[in-house]
Amino acid sequence: MNFTAKDVQTLREKTGCGMMDCKKALVATDGDMEKAIDFLREKGLASQAKKAGRIAAEGLVATYVENNVGAVVEINSETDFVAGSDGFKELTAKVAKVVAEQNPADVNALLACKTDGKTVEELVQELFLAVRENMKIRRFARMEGHIASYVHAGGKIGVLVKFDTTDEIAASDAFKVMAKDVAMQIAAANPLFLNRESVPAETVEHEKKIMTEQVVAEGKPANIAEKIVMGKMGKYYKENCLVEQVFVKDNDLTVQKYVDGVAKQLGGDIKIVAFERFEKGEGLEKRSDNFADEVASMIK
Repeated sequence: MNFTAKDVQTLREKTGCGMMDCKKALVATDGDMEKAIDFLREKGLASQAKKAGRIAAEGLVATYVENNVGAVVEINSETDFVAGSDGFKELTAKVAKVVAEQNPADVNALLACKTDGKTVEELVQELFLAVRENMKIRRFARMEGHIASYVHAGGKIGVLVKFDTTDEIAASDAFKVMAKDVAMQIAAANPLFLNRESVPAETVEHEKKIMTEQVVAEGKPANIAEKIVMGKMGKYYKENCLVEQVFVKDNDLTVQKYVDGVAKQLGGDIKIVAFERFEKGEGLEKRSDNFADEVASMIK
């Protein structure tokens, strides 16, 4: 057996399936987590696992937008107590500003950037010495153009959205309201892609394979299986592509129709070009402390 009880629990958390189903899936896939998820989906037991994975680690996400430049950054900490401190909030906000203004190539370059006479790495080290807790700048993204941002739940989720439009339209109150609405949509609905054209071909083929297995398992005739899969793919696009999602503030509209309506009202064109959505700790496993084990290890 190439998996542990912890792997079974992780699979349960990712798919929402029962323990025995998860164990069978791991047995069938020789402990491969991603293949086990596909196995459960093919059996119709699990829905698509979002790219984010399990949300677990502590920390904060912050955004910064100024002069048509936007940045979003995630810094992780060991505890939510430190993440909620003023010092950690100030550090995260300062790092987001550095990303926007200095445009580092990667995290290592960001650590070498200077602000207020110190490198970012030195600022991180100073806070570490003050709180005695490890922290790490995990990732960042930067955009130039007409940018909107949104931060949810005090730093749990941060979103940047880039729009293609005129300076005049971007300066209007109606555009600013619309742009924030789209950013909030991204935070709430967690789209995986901008539109169906941006879905990688291998992802499309992978989803079709899963759906075909489901249809075959349901005993549907082969001559109508393809039509059923096409219908399922249409639903997939509507759920996972931002512009095709139902607009959360008006279920009679898609996001695209909402944006088009505002553009018409303003007498011009507005296009969503790109977006970034960071959720703190996504894909990271939270440290799990067991006090009894800790005590036992101390007396060995």
